[in-house]
Amino acid sequence: MELDRRAFLKASAAVGGGLALEFSFPLSAMAAKGLPPTEVNAWVVIHPDDRVVVRIARSEMGQGTYTALAQLVAEELDADWSKVSSEFASPNEHIRRKRIWGSMSTGGSQGVRSSQDYVRKAGAAARIMLVEAAAARWQVPAAECIGANSVVTHVASGRTLRYGQLAADAAKLTPPKDPPLRDAKDWKIAGKSKHRFDVPDKVLGKPVFGVDVMLPGMLHASIAQCPVFGGKVKSVDASAAEKMRGVKKVVREGDFVAVIADSWWRADQALQKLKIEWDEGANGNVSSESIMKLLRDGLADSNLAEARKVGAGATALAGAVKVVEAEYYSPYVNHATMEPQTCTAWFKADGTLEVWTSTQNAEASMAMAAETAGLPLEKVEVHKPMLGGGFGRRGAPQDFVKQGVLIAKAMPGTPVKMMWSRAEDMQHGYYRPASLVRMKAGLDAKGDVTAMQVGIACPSILALLRPEAINKGIDFTAVRTLSDMPYTIPNQQIDYAMRNPHVPVGFWRAPGLQNAYYRECFIDELAVAAGRDPLEYRLAMLKPGDKNRLVLEAVAKAANWGSPLPAGVHRGIAVSDGFGSYTAMVAEVSVSAKGELKVHRVVSAIDSGYVVNPDTCNAQSEGNIAFMVGATLYQENTVAKGRMVEANFDQFRLLGISEMPKVETVLVPTGGFWGGHGEPGALCVAPALCNAIFAATGKRIRSLPLKHHDLRKA
Repeated sequence: MELDRRAFLKASAAVGGGLALEFSFPLSAMAAKGLPPTEVNAWVVIHPDDRVVVRIARSEMGQGTYTALAQLVAEELDADWSKVSSEFASPNEHIRRKRIWGSMSTGGSQGVRSSQDYVRKAGAAARIMLVEAAAARWQVPAAECIGANSVVTHVASGRTLRYGQLAADAAKLTPPKDPPLRDAKDWKIAGKSKHRFDVPDKVLGKPVFGVDVMLPGMLHASIAQCPVFGGKVKSVDASAAEKMRGVKKVVREGDFVAVIADSWWRADQALQKLKIEWDEGANGNVSSESIMKLLRDGLADSNLAEARKVGAGATALAGAVKVVEAEYYSPYVNHATMEPQTCTAWFKADGTLEVWTSTQNAEASMAMAAETAGLPLEKVEVHKPMLGGGFGRRGAPQDFVKQGVLIAKAMPGTPVKMMWSRAEDMQHGYYRPASLVRMKAGLDAKGDVTAMQVGIACPSILALLRPEAINKGIDFTAVRTLSDMPYTIPNQQIDYAMRNPHVPVGFWRAPGLQNAYYRECFIDELAVAAGRDPLEYRLAMLKPGDKNRLVLEAVAKAANWGSPLPAGVHRGIAVSDGFGSYTAMVAEVSVSAKGELKVHRVVSAIDSGYVVNPDTCNAQSEGNIAFMVGATLYQENTVAKGRMVEANFDQFRLLGISEMPKVETVLVPTGGFWGGHGEPGALCVAPALCNAIFAATGKRIRSLPLKHHDLRKA
């Protein structure tokens, strides 16, 4: 079938409009057909035909939580997996039912690991209730019955009843308070690679993302924010814009101006015709250079907050046979989600507010919407579509929700979709903090580390977003991986200089991961100074049984560490723990005579305690590596005249398909704890790459991104 571009766009728009209405609970549709499903408990809904719907409170942004949590529930429920599906829990209902689904936040690799216990218990409780309902119907002891594969069987007589036949009776029973959970060795659904629920529809373009929302009579808004962070609107001349076709209104707020029109294109074109005068405040002359000076001055401060002191601390350096020093730096980096920040809001005639937004925390989005609108939470509903990338940006803060609601407030009774342009998204993020770290280590005659001193100058994420979490001047996200090193170094001194320029910083995938780059590259420097193999050097500083040691050994074995490589190919290694898991990585690279880098292969090992869906965990590993190879090679955000310079992907390069290395992931779950997968796989990428580059060229990379370095052999 031939289809020209115009016809395709028309068809796409029509399909998008139809799909965008699929936000209501599917339960109401079933009830309308006379086949009402039954809520056995808040997580488990069972239809008369045995279909099981698992409600998911967390967000889905490609990490697989939407399926993994359903696997955990279905495992304990002992459901027929072929009849299981998921749906997002309603934030409004969540509030009305006293936060019945626990946390709705999805970040910090917490989606599975922090909710696994109570969602498994929900599945186990529902199974016990179904068994009890069957036993009551047969008038036999419940101990004589078992529930398996969505069927309850009376073992002695062989009688059976399907879950769909029992759900209504089961829902009337009192749930058990603390149902026992299955041992992982007995899992039949959890722990297995299952096809993700969201993938088939994504391949077909069916799911609705925030940018896809289409509602009857909907208008569109484009927004301009003060280019200097913290600045305000001084004046606006909207006369030219207001005369343009399709323009409905110009909205002015304290720090932004928006144009509402009948299409986003027209809104954005009109926005560019506005004559806006900004009050830039005191930060109009801030630059990357002045921020670097602020960080350097921080390290020179003699009164820094102490993040860790072990043994004699820095004073032990005086007795070292050899002292090694290095300074490392990494820049601000944007999240650069493929879907820009978007929020659709609708103040309805009945006094309620509905919001559609791609969010990592629907409850926080709902709270922001209610606060901005001046409405009680019960009168606000947040519809949570799929996310076109999150990486922490859509968690905290909820600035895009506040803006969307303020804009729609100017058009009561009409839904308005606000979408940022790519430039707005690139230049108004909450960035990974820039940081400067100075390290000094003392070695004895054998080359062993006897003392280490580290000074960290870094903006505080917590000071901006969660100040109550700062403890004695320490932001743990700024010092992690350095303040909690697993290496057995007898004397340690870790100090922190909190220096907060006006650039907003936020939770970027694996907050604090730049410290893994600093630490693991510096450990490599120490191994070279000691004349020892980088793997052996690390293992010698890790206690037997340490899980960091376990993943190091696993990755070394998988990568054949120490074996010959093709001519010109060299290896680098790194290890780090974080977000509940332990990871190690080996990178294999080559550098041409012209200094052209090629990353051939990355081998990653991870111990997350348990693995719910191995296929998803492998995908997360690959995603982390793609994400971080691009960031390590190319990405930074620079400041000039108080504002971000980079405005689009021509200045903020992503990794190309041809640049993607071969990835091999080794899952080594040891059990006994629950770790994450969304972020730990990112920790070791930069140090493994940079250590491999040193092996190839003899050049030590102490600042990122790599695009600024001449990689020709020293």
